[in-house]
Amino acid sequence: MGLSLDGATALVTGVVGGIGAAIARRLAQDGAQVTVTDLPGPAFDAAREVLGLAGHAADLSRIDDVRDLADRMAAAPPMIVVSSAGGVLGQIGRPVEDVPEDDWQAIFGANVDSAFHLAQAFAPSMKAVGQGRIITISSGAGLRASLTGIQAYAAAKHALVGLTRQLAQELGPFGITVNSVAPGFVLSNPASRAQWDSYSPERQAAILSATHTRRLGQPEDIAGAVAFLAGPDAGWITSQVLPVDGGHG
Repeated sequence: MGLSLDGATALVTGVVGGIGAAIARRLAQDGAQVTVTDLPGPAFDAAREVLGLAGHAADLSRIDDVRDLADRMAAAPPMIVVSSAGGVLGQIGRPVEDVPEDDWQAIFGANVDSAFHLAQAFAPSMKAVGQGRIITISSGAGLRASLTGIQAYAAAKHALVGLTRQLAQELGPFGITVNSVAPGFVLSNPASRAQWDSYSPERQAAILSATHTRRLGQPEDIAGAVAFLAGPDAGWITSQVLPVDGGHG
């Protein structure tokens, strides 16, 4: 059973992926009034229909889209913002000299700019009531080198951790906590499944043997951690990065 979030308004981004959808579902189950967002298109429309939650499409890497989203939610602005949009955007690991500038910028836009824009848009309404929760979804790749081998992804997730800690310092005096959940290897969508399947049996075994629980993660593992940080028992926890990785060594 989760902590009660009855009456809390929440925004969850990146719900086309398995982690974002699991977070939205869990917060709704725990009593929050959840709105979801992701890039416009059939994938988001389908995800929103499956979740049965209110939603607005937006490209969060674009500040104008985020401002429009905030305007749409002005009547009941979210007191919980979960920034789970991001990922590798279909990219693969390549030698550093072969990475196009646009690919580098796209990953930063999805993973870092989006979280920054959300804070800009929704921190003022949290300040006005003297409380709020901002939770970013970083990665083990924000704490060490990335298993993906993608330079931009590792750099962006490290940047997201830094942004989380800086926002925590700035917003703490206003009653707003800012934390991050750093997932390990989670089988959350076709991209993560393809990545796992691309590894040799030996590498898969090595990853599992370096994980204390000897299993990969599931989206619900991440959702549970987010629900705790969003809940009433986490009011004096801020500026923290919580690895949820099965004890990856």
